[in-house]
Amino acid sequence: MSDQRPRTDDVELTLLMPCYNEAATLETCIRKAQGALERLGIAGEVLIADNGSDDGSPAIARRLGARVAPVERRGYGSALLGGIEAARGRYIVMADSDASYDWSRIDPFVERLRQGYDLVMGCRLPKGQGRIVPGAMPWSHRWIGNPALSALGRLFFHCPVTDFHCGMRGFRKDSIERLRLQTTGMEFASEMVIKATLLGLKITEAPITLYPDGRGRPPHLRTWRDGWRHLRFMLLFSPRWLFLVPGLALMALSALGFALILPRPMSVGEVTLDVNTLVVCSLLFLIGFQLVSFAVLARVFATAEGLLPGDPRLAKALRIFSLETGVLVGFGAMLLGAGLFVAAVAYWGRHGFGALPYQTSLRLIIPSTTLLALGVQIVFLSFFLSVLGIARK
Repeated sequence: MSDQRPRTDDVELTLLMPCYNEAATLETCIRKAQGALERLGIAGEVLIADNGSDDGSPAIARRLGARVAPVERRGYGSALLGGIEAARGRYIVMADSDASYDWSRIDPFVERLRQGYDLVMGCRLPKGQGRIVPGAMPWSHRWIGNPALSALGRLFFHCPVTDFHCGMRGFRKDSIERLRLQTTGMEFASEMVIKATLLGLKITEAPITLYPDGRGRPPHLRTWRDGWRHLRFMLLFSPRWLFLVPGLALMALSALGFALILPRPMSVGEVTLDVNTLVVCSLLFLIGFQLVSFAVLARVFATAEGLLPGDPRLAKALRIFSLETGVLVGFGAMLLGAGLFVAAVAYWGRHGFGALPYQTSLRLIIPSTTLLALGVQIVFLSFFLSVLGIARK
């Protein structure tokens, strides 16, 4: 339970600080935040989402007049989820309580929120006119991790954000609550931006300065573990880039191989591509189709569960590609494959069912077995989509 005070309707802004053993810096952050509220004349509160501190941090916060919301479930995301739920302000500005962000400079966040933006992301990177004080960020984060993950976020989701993982950001409480955020760790930062973008919230940026934290101990962030968690979350929320794009690329590459090599062997310099290459093309085509199937299934499931917004193009395709249509297409592929297989057996029979030149016989067997396997996959994909359709209804 958080500190009990009568709820009021005139709290415009909550300044939210997740906290886990931040006694060394918490007082500085709270005093700066309170000073900013007073300077700007804002009816607001300072809220500490305490995640199980045992160094006296909650007592420090209460002594300074801040409100404390204890959050039992551990994790950066858990602390923020608990803090957002406990916040009384119409707007929330969140940032760490380790003195790496300047709580006295909340002006651009408040200004943009009042202008009607749902989410205002801080930007520490010079590309977005932010500033990183020397020693404030490890070089691997500044030059590799954060730019790479931010670039992937813009590529995967078209997020209008330069600094995808900045920990200082402001938002409307009601807008963020609509996102139904769930992650409990560091990937919470990615989830908020991704879902806000996918659901069409109004997003902008505010340049800020990042300072070295004042804790005098290693940060809670773990470079490789948390970097992977951010990347994993992005991939899981983007079936297109995780499944669809690689799948279509494999299918296109293998189809080109079939078109060039199936009629006759093809030489490239001193290398001859023949039936062995066709076997590889068959495998790549089936793997590619599996990935495309996963993309469709993942998107349908995520939409049904409210994790991703609906895709009108996919919905239209699914209306056309019904269970009956899929079964007919699948059986058509199987019949074509069976026809090629019968032709291969007939060819073998004309040669007395003896040894055959493998280059000739495999030119019939490889496409026939590929079509048979593809037809089976299409039929069962159609049934699986119908099962998901029942769940949606």
